[in-house]
Parts: sequence; C-alpha cells; structure tokens
Amino acid sequence: MKTEQPILITTITAKVDLSAKKNLFIVCGNGAKPLGVLNANTDIQEEAPVLCVGISLVYSGAAISHGDKLQCNASGKAITYSSGAVAGYALDASTGADELIRVLLCVA
Repeated sequence: MKTEQPILITTITAKVDLSAKKNLFIVCGNGAKPLGVLNANTDIQEEAPVLCVGISLVYSGAAISHGDKLQCNASGKAITYSSGAVAGYALDASTGADELIRVLLCVA
C-alpha cells in the first residue's frame, strides 16, 4: 500500500467544484507550478486541504518511471517533465494514466 508523508498542509477556498479532484495538483495549468496536491474532495466554497510539502499520492497522466522529474499537466496529473516548473519527483513508476504514484513535492 502506498502512503503519503505530509509535512505541510494548508487550505484554500474552493472557487470551483473540487468534489472529484483528490490526488490532483491544484492551482496549476500545463507546466505551471502547482500550490500542491488536493488532499480531500471538496465542494465549492469549502476550505480545500492542499498538501504543499512532503510526499503525496498523485494521479499519473501518462507512463512515468521511478525517479522522473515531474510537471503538472492541464488536468492536474503528474507527467514527465519537459518544460515549465518542476512539481516533484516520482517515487513510483506508472504504466499509464490514472495510476496513483508517490511524488516528492518540490517547494522551490
């Protein structure tokens, strides 16, 4: 079983429906620096917990190798880095999209 190791969780007010967005990068677009990873499904106007520092479970957007440098795609999923901001590093591999992997989040 894969586990998270949160060091810092903050909250933001959900301006959109995040009720099916747990384990996705939040506040990001393709290649943009995410705030962190949504830690719980959250309804609009509720406080959304976002894991900002530590190891988080994140859905993959494509095949990923262990140790890959990662970025956020437009859907909030982890993909292998090509340009833009680094979101973290893969601690697990995935064979394709929609697999939960552990990601060591980047704070810089």
